Amino acid sequence: MVNTFNTYLRKIPTWVLYVLGAAYPVWLLYQGLTGGLGVDPVKVMEHALGERALQLLILGLAVTPLRQRVGLNLMKFRRAIGVIAFFYVFAHLLVWLVLDVQILSQVWADILKRPYVTIGMAGFLVMIPLAVTSNNWSVRKLGPTWRKLHKLTYAACLLGGVHFVWLVKGFQLEPLIYLGLIVGLLATRFPNRNKRMAGVQKA
Repeated sequence: MVNTFNTYLRKIPTWVLYVLGAAYPVWLLYQGLTGGLGVDPVKVMEHALGERALQLLILGLAVTPLRQRVGLNLMKFRRAIGVIAFFYVFAHLLVWLVLDVQILSQVWADILKRPYVTIGMAGFLVMIPLAVTSNNWSVRKLGPTWRKLHKLTYAACLLGGVHFVWLVKGFQLEPLIYLGLIVGLLATRFPNRNKRMAGVQKA
């Protein structure tokens, strides 16, 4: 069944993901302008974009474990998933800056005084070099350094998960589930590393 699913996935061009990814913020904006997002459309857009970005980051983090442990191959889409996640984080930030806070001095004050904003901004900054180097030219130019650089994805996911947990008021299960998934997916990297180290020592 997994092989059949992989066969269908191979037939889907990656540009489909980019089109769908670009359409979602446009759909949110349309809903906001036509009253489809309730009484506070700016907050709804801000939260929706941030949450979708975190979900995509988690999906990107799950690509390798899914292939290794389940056989589901999403490697073809990993770059698109990461680029769209960055696009949503950027859009989330723009909505916060331009439509929500609007006052530059207040933006800076929030970054300094609110830890969840500081963590969220740190996550965005970590993602910038990842987005800039998500192209074939950078992969060829950077060589092995590219792979090391893109391990910053782990930090971006963790910062995003903590940002969401810290952002919500009171005990809410959903942010904790996201953070738990991130920690669990990161933990899957360590056994492989230990095996590689053991293999090197035996050799």
